[in-house]
Amino acid sequence: MPSTLTENVRKTVLENGLTVLTKEVHTAPVVTVQAWYKVGSRNEEPGVNGIAHQLEHMMFKGTLNRPIQFGRLFSALGSDSNAFTSYDQTAYYGTVERNKLKALLVLEADRMQNSQIEPEQLANEKRVVISELQGYENSPEYRLNRAVMQAVFPNHAYGLPVGGTKADVEKFEVEQVQKYYRNFYSPDNAVLVIVGDFQTANTLETIKEVFGKLLKRQDSAAVASPRASAGGRRQEVGVISPSSRSSPIVLREPGAGRLLQVVYPLPDANQPDVPALDVMDYILTEGRNSRLYQALVESGLASEVTASVTSLRESGWYEVLVTAGSKQDLKKIDSVLSSAIANVAEKGVTSEEVERAKTQLTADVILSNRDITSQAMRLGNDETTAGDYRYTDLYLAAVRLVKPTDVVAVINKYLTKEARIAGFFEPTQKPITGVGDKPDSAQTTENFSPGVPVIPSEVAKYLPPVDSVTDAIARVLPQEFKFPNGLRILLLPDNSTPTVTLSGHIQAGTEFDPENKAGLAAFVADNLLNGTKSKDVLTIAKVLAERGVSLNFEVYREGVHIEGDSLAEDLPIILEILADVVKNSTFPVKELELHRQQTLTDLQLELDEPSEVARRIFVQSIYPKKHPLHTFPTEESLQQIQRQDVIDFKAKHYRPDTTVLALVGDFDLDIVRSLIKNEFGKWEVRGQAPRLKYPAVSMPEKIVSVNPVLPGKTQAVTYMGYTGINRYDPRFHAALVLNQILGGDTLSSRLGAEVRDRQGLSYGIYSSFQAGKNAGIFVIEMQTSPEDSTKAIASSRQILQQIHQQGVTALEVETAKRTLISNYNVSLANPEELTDRILMNEVYGLDKRELHSFTDKIQKVTLTQVNQAARELLHLDQIVVVTAGPSVLTEKSIR
Repeated sequence: MPSTLTENVRKTVLENGLTVLTKEVHTAPVVTVQAWYKVGSRNEEPGVNGIAHQLEHMMFKGTLNRPIQFGRLFSALGSDSNAFTSYDQTAYYGTVERNKLKALLVLEADRMQNSQIEPEQLANEKRVVISELQGYENSPEYRLNRAVMQAVFPNHAYGLPVGGTKADVEKFEVEQVQKYYRNFYSPDNAVLVIVGDFQTANTLETIKEVFGKLLKRQDSAAVASPRASAGGRRQEVGVISPSSRSSPIVLREPGAGRLLQVVYPLPDANQPDVPALDVMDYILTEGRNSRLYQALVESGLASEVTASVTSLRESGWYEVLVTAGSKQDLKKIDSVLSSAIANVAEKGVTSEEVERAKTQLTADVILSNRDITSQAMRLGNDETTAGDYRYTDLYLAAVRLVKPTDVVAVINKYLTKEARIAGFFEPTQKPITGVGDKPDSAQTTENFSPGVPVIPSEVAKYLPPVDSVTDAIARVLPQEFKFPNGLRILLLPDNSTPTVTLSGHIQAGTEFDPENKAGLAAFVADNLLNGTKSKDVLTIAKVLAERGVSLNFEVYREGVHIEGDSLAEDLPIILEILADVVKNSTFPVKELELHRQQTLTDLQLELDEPSEVARRIFVQSIYPKKHPLHTFPTEESLQQIQRQDVIDFKAKHYRPDTTVLALVGDFDLDIVRSLIKNEFGKWEVRGQAPRLKYPAVSMPEKIVSVNPVLPGKTQAVTYMGYTGINRYDPRFHAALVLNQILGGDTLSSRLGAEVRDRQGLSYGIYSSFQAGKNAGIFVIEMQTSPEDSTKAIASSRQILQQIHQQGVTALEVETAKRTLISNYNVSLANPEELTDRILMNEVYGLDKRELHSFTDKIQKVTLTQVNQAARELLHLDQIVVVTAGPSVLTEKSIR
């Protein structure tokens, strides 16, 4: 375990007050640049709630020197860039190849003081923000949390939603937002964080040159945090105000599942009780052995329980969220929850529990800081929230000292009945048990004319110069081994952090689900860890938890994806448990039935989400009945699955000759190969592996338009597209370039520039070619206000028509190629993405050199190839369009 996360971090404060944190990490030729401002929703009050978030959106709209969407500049640099607003800060981040470091610094400095906030742009971006907020409002969990937090913090801005409210956003004026920008966006209220492959001395000189000339604020008093007055608080619709803290807040609104949320106020991040509170949280809710999981989920009362400790500048809170089991009463769940916490306070916790929680917590911190973007996030958050970039190091040292008596003390001090605020979400509609799959057909005739297409030369004009590349990237390839039973492993040693990442694939996906037992493949994958011939479910959970090891199985259409992370010394544990469960899982009856009830509850919740309903109907409208991909789990199909079905499916499809494992991390090749041979070498193969041949799928003959109605939603989600290409299609790389231009990025693409940026119709719009071993789909996804859906769909079709008929430009192709190559190189610096890439190249049967030749193939794509792909792969009159959301969308609906 590393002695410190802040080793070789250097803190510099410029004369204008800008705090600079630099950390050299030379494991990959990439660098991350992050600008953190000490302003968030904490600095707001009722009436202007959401202004920090609105300003964050406006910071991408261009500056005096560069009147252009900054997302397009970041995309042209190949920067993995984004931003977020939180309670205590607003942060902007980008990760790029190291030769683009100065270019990113120039862009961040430019928008620190020269951002332009114009009336027309603000009007459009307010619509985008409202679209985003309506997306949150679709979630009963979000609505419940908002009501509970207002009761917990009636006189503090922490009780306000970070993103704001529609009522406040609609009222924002240009002068308000400009004043907020002038007050808070200046070097003396900012922290610049740079982590990656650079030389500190040279980089600090560049920072002084680029940022040193910026002026600090004239009036530093302007940033005093206003306090929200109780008198200004608006009463939320549907909320019954508690007469006292003992009465729960009750929301009776449209939704699918019952929810219980309990929040306890806590102290600020620098209070010494915080480490013990986090250890307490792990004991209460982390894993199968945790106290609340045992009391609520194992008993069948709940399908899920999650919790988190939030520690901020001025306060904090402990939040517990319980998803009720089917037909379970929230009052009873709340009573059992309170009793379980009281029982821990009365009887105490064991040293074993405390040590396990400390190990898990520490491992989670280390495993979540392996890539440079995450390391910089940690430094930026610690400096702006706690006022000290070394906070996490000090915190982990304090965690190591936590004793069982400390855990009991913080429970007695903070988790009291008097302090808690509870909220109940009681749905007012009957659960949806299935989604019909007979689409209505309707010709869409709207013909909305989009504006002028994006002019790529504008991007080149405003892009800062990029340093020339002076050295080539080292191209290390994984070692490949194949055992006599057919198991394939790929190993890539990397000692940059003392951790190991495992990624695996077993050919046992949902494509093999029987038509009347849809959900069977997921049943198998989800229950693998629930017991083997030698270990029961709690023993397996305990072995993993004691070392802070994670191991998960997730099913998708073409396979089961295995994910594992551990500290380097614990790799043998991952391999031992993985081998045991794939070879010897026994699927105990009790665990299967508990899982069935959880899955039925999850299904109800999924069918209340517009995105899930839209996706289901979209896929079922593309693939005909009897096709392996047409079927989705239903209540009926889940009830049909018997234990013997699970055992038979596992025996048939979990085989070494359809399994691939990839490992990247701090290990010795020979030792790991020997470990894998010991654990998996005797895994037997019987007969031939099952094979599927997908039937050919024809394009829709005309526009198929389907509009399922979901009561109580404020935001609509649209999926539009048709069957696409597979990974082996000769047009694959040209299609990636085409897609990057069309909708690969929501701020810089044709779709994003028009539908989101110019018209303000959508918070998020993307397109993708989802290509696997078999033909996948081409899809455009978007989130819109219901009244904007028709216009956004028409605009998207118009853009498809433009590119199909007129093609794209040479400059667009070059920009897209540069973006894809840079994004790919940046992704390889993240151990999880690198391991997944190595794995899937093997699964698709590609040469292992594909890991590095991918960028060469993108580079060789020509304008002619992209425009040919546009003619052959983009269609606007043979398309399935599914919009799920409120009934205002259409008179037609399906069930």
